Amino acid sequence: MKKDSKEEIVKAAISLFNSNGYAGTSIRDIATVAKVNSATIAYHFENKLGLLEYCFTYFFEQYLCIIEEKFSLMDTGVKDCLKRITADLLHYQCENIELTSFVYREMSMDSQVVREIMSTYALKEKYYFQKIFEKGFERKEFRPHSIAYLIIQYKGLLMMPFINAHYLREVLYIFPNERFFEQKYLKEINSWIENTLGTKIIEKKEAIL
Repeated sequence: MKKDSKEEIVKAAISLFNSNGYAGTSIRDIATVAKVNSATIAYHFENKLGLLEYCFTYFFEQYLCIIEEKFSLMDTGVKDCLKRITADLLHYQCENIELTSFVYREMSMDSQVVREIMSTYALKEKYYFQKIFEKGFERKEFRPHSIAYLIIQYKGLLMMPFINAHYLREVLYIFPNERFFEQKYLKEINSWIENTLGTKIIEKKEAIL
């Protein structure tokens, strides 16, 4: 058994899940691409569902680590904290575009695995974002909004290019895995943070009055 067989299996699974979908990918397909036998996959992951759960867990563990690490910097400035989280999350997703696209697509399905992810990782993510927005309101760095709708907008901005990566490539000729896209799109999200969340507009109006 090759020492790196587990890594090769995960790489093959992510690629096939992304291109063919989870339902359209068999253990035999994964074994062929990874150049291992089916017994090796069973040894590491038990079955295809175990492999799916591993991919979900790997993605969200890294994702939440990014948020948690930057969340600790919130006392130095809420807006700056959110921008740092945004930059690191966007970079992580661009660097792992196949895994990101596959995970987000599968998360739109209603399944036992997805419900388990929602009850753990998604709720943790909500907790951190809610605390960031609340602290921003408290410090008057952000204008008051509905937190639920802010999370919808913010998550929509972060997820859209990866849920619709094929559309971006084939219709808009934009490639989310390229550094140029990451830099340009980060500016767009930061603009949303400044203009939708920021208090500059209110300050200008008050100055006029």
